[in-house]
Amino acid sequence: MSSISRAFADAKAEGRAALVGYLTAYDPDLPGSLERIMAACDAGLDVLELGVPFSDPTADGPDVQAAMLRALAAGATLPKVLDLARAVRERTDVPIVLFSYANPLLQMGSRLGAAAKSSGVDGLLVVDCPPSHAADLQESSGAGRLDWVGLVAPTTTPERMAEIAAVTSGFVYTVTLKGVTGASLDVDSEALEAQLSTVRERFEVPVAAGFGVRTAKQARVLAGKADGVVVGSALIQAGRESVGALADLVRDLRAGVER
Repeated sequence: MSSISRAFADAKAEGRAALVGYLTAYDPDLPGSLERIMAACDAGLDVLELGVPFSDPTADGPDVQAAMLRALAAGATLPKVLDLARAVRERTDVPIVLFSYANPLLQMGSRLGAAAKSSGVDGLLVVDCPPSHAADLQESSGAGRLDWVGLVAPTTTPERMAEIAAVTSGFVYTVTLKGVTGASLDVDSEALEAQLSTVRERFEVPVAAGFGVRTAKQARVLAGKADGVVVGSALIQAGRESVGALADLVRDLRAGVER
């Protein structure tokens, strides 16, 4: 069992959903990023999604876009993000998923998997790379013994979902709305209920739901429908306020995923 799978299993054994948190690496700079990441992990994240800054984050809303611009201005590169991952791993056992667009990863080539693994990364999630174009990255990920975290959306066809399910390990990230990160989410909608039910039927790995989750109340509703809840933009916003505000939000969300 991988460390990511174990985190979901441990959460289930405790009678709750897993809390997955996204933070952009190097936002606002290296020391500030490490401080925020550790505060979030110490406050109760089960899995950390470590965002690789990219100049054209087309799936992301204004909060993540701004975080990536700050990170790039601070000098973030993929090798530096892996150095940050190593620093995080030295301080916590929380599993790390490298969350990235394809371009920065492809630039590293076949060295990616081994380099990520040696930095303490446990899984890889590529936002903009469908299965038909992911062979090189999947091969590198497998060589590094990393989980390949699949991603499905409300628009994913049954045929595409089957392709994703065939290669996914760790967990599947279920995008809960048609839009970008941070958009408004109706956690009580019948469409979302049906989507999550379909994904759970088609995947053997845990199902985590994200995009638009901002409050403990939303997390509590989703925790009854999924194995994990993903929060990103709200964590970035709270971190901009203060490290304490970020830690408080994570604690609230952790309480919210109790079933």
